[in-house]
Amino acid sequence: MSLLELDGVNARYGERNVIHDLAMSIDEGDRVAVLGANGAGKSTLLRTISGLIKFDGAVRFGGRDLAGRRPHQIVRAGVAHVAEGRGTFGQLTVEENLRAGAFTRSGPGVADDIDRVYGYFPVLRDRAKGKAAALSGGEQQMLAIGRALMLRPSLLLLDEPSLGLAPKMSAEVFRILREIHADSGMAVLVVEQNAELALDFVDRAYVLETGRVVMQGSSEELRSNSDLRRAYLGY
Repeated sequence: MSLLELDGVNARYGERNVIHDLAMSIDEGDRVAVLGANGAGKSTLLRTISGLIKFDGAVRFGGRDLAGRRPHQIVRAGVAHVAEGRGTFGQLTVEENLRAGAFTRSGPGVADDIDRVYGYFPVLRDRAKGKAAALSGGEQQMLAIGRALMLRPSLLLLDEPSLGLAPKMSAEVFRILREIHADSGMAVLVVEQNAELALDFVDRAYVLETGRVVMQGSSEELRSNSDLRRAYLGY
């Protein structure tokens, strides 16, 4: 059984369909990317999985149907979503942001997990008592990922983690994501416009165009595909 399964999914804003008859699956521990141009429906896909958008078709997580589930129920089921734009609570401190990420939990394990996040992102420990709004863009991205980890998710959804970051910082964020994945074994579904960066990180990927899957395969297969290289890798 796959951890996440989508079958015949159509998602829409109002009367406008954005996702069309989409099917995909993610197994436990998978690293999967969704690639595509702006407007291809990548972020809408993550929002659909998180229960933020109405959909038709089947979305199953751990074998359970997510239709009709509220976002907080999907979070409690084990899905953490790092949205585009990071969404940190700017007027809270770094540590308060991390504690907010553990809202579904209580007990001594929360403090242990804050220490674990600081181990991945030492700069956050240095800024623990400072306001999140004072962090740089890269540091806010680290905080958003750290806050998601506080849920101890089975599936981490990442929406454009390199957006607005310098290349060196983007590479560092993905390096840490590799470390987190190796330690936790959780599945990761990442939406990313930087196809080369994403394909270096994941095992396989789906390519969306106007809300439809037009290509899928292992990262090596897609990297060697001449159409994908021209469209997304620039060579």
